[in-house]
Amino acid sequence: MQYRRFGRTELAMPVFSCGGMRYIYTESEELPQDKIPDENQRNLEATIRRSLEVGINHIETARMYGTSEMQLGAILPKLPREKIIVQTKVAPISDSEEFRRLFEKSLVFLKLDYVDLLTLHGINYDQQFEDSIRPNGCLDVARQLQAEGKVKFIGFSTHAPTDLIIKTIETNQFDYVNLHWYYINQFNWPAIEVATRHDMGVFIISPSDKGGMLYKPPQKLLDLCHPLSAMVFNDLFCLSHPQVHTLSLGASKPSDFDEHLQVIELLDKADEILLPILNRLEKEAIASLGKDWYSTWHTGLPKYPQTPGEINIPVILWLRNLAIAFDMWEYATRRYNHLNTADPWFPGLTAERVREFDLGDCLRHSPHADKIPTLLEDAHRLLFQPSEG
Repeated sequence: MQYRRFGRTELAMPVFSCGGMRYIYTESEELPQDKIPDENQRNLEATIRRSLEVGINHIETARMYGTSEMQLGAILPKLPREKIIVQTKVAPISDSEEFRRLFEKSLVFLKLDYVDLLTLHGINYDQQFEDSIRPNGCLDVARQLQAEGKVKFIGFSTHAPTDLIIKTIETNQFDYVNLHWYYINQFNWPAIEVATRHDMGVFIISPSDKGGMLYKPPQKLLDLCHPLSAMVFNDLFCLSHPQVHTLSLGASKPSDFDEHLQVIELLDKADEILLPILNRLEKEAIASLGKDWYSTWHTGLPKYPQTPGEINIPVILWLRNLAIAFDMWEYATRRYNHLNTADPWFPGLTAERVREFDLGDCLRHSPHADKIPTLLEDAHRLLFQPSEG
């Protein structure tokens, strides 16, 4: 395993982290330990032990991950505490004392005296930002917990637009950030640059799932990434940037680490390995989408709150690009249909009603204003799936 300095925390962070959702029994509700099937608990503990065996000593979970903290509490006290980095996440809320109670519940479930990393789980909207940083807000409570020795370092996770992420980073009140950034979605790079200037740890959320469902990539993407798998390519792409410190691996069983571990021996020659793959991907995107569109499609696009009907134009066009260029139809379809659901990573609405609105004014800064309404209509035709029932 390779380790990177996790910003101002000075922690030696493994380049992969063990995410705590996929190996659990259920994420939908809390259950007592005696309701957990023995087979599931054994699998979870085997996954944690395999993680440590390969050098992944950062174990990440959250208050809202169903049975995750409680199930981890059955194994964490058996491990050498000074050799593991434990992170949990609690959502910022208006009642900061309830935030404290939720965190204390996490400690009870985890059966630990402290966590190394406490994350404000989801600064996604302005209200969550205010609930976090206002006087006597959640951040002040986290600082109190830190003073009590129950927390070592404090960070935040986010699905927010890049400008809100940067605003939160620039408070200079956080030691690290969990955010989205991958080959197919590099929009948050300016936030990573700001985090680097503030010497913050940078943790990438869900690179294999949110980063393209790379555990079942389309054949076209596999061919373009050859000789690497799509998953290994994306891991290597992310870790070739020293500003990125760790990628979350949501393992469901011990063997789920194996493919990712191939990256370790490639890191020293990452640029040499990546260059031909990156060139192929770009060449194919240009051939499929056209050079002018490929280079400028994102220019001058409005944010969804400033768009009639709250149509999320940048996200819709981005998903259409991925589907057409790389055959990522399943990924694009799944993500497109997260629109209309108030998902903080995919806020706004689909293009279902695009013909009801005049988009001329909001697209006035786009070089493609004349054709974007038709492309949005086409994206809806290609990607929309009516909900069952």
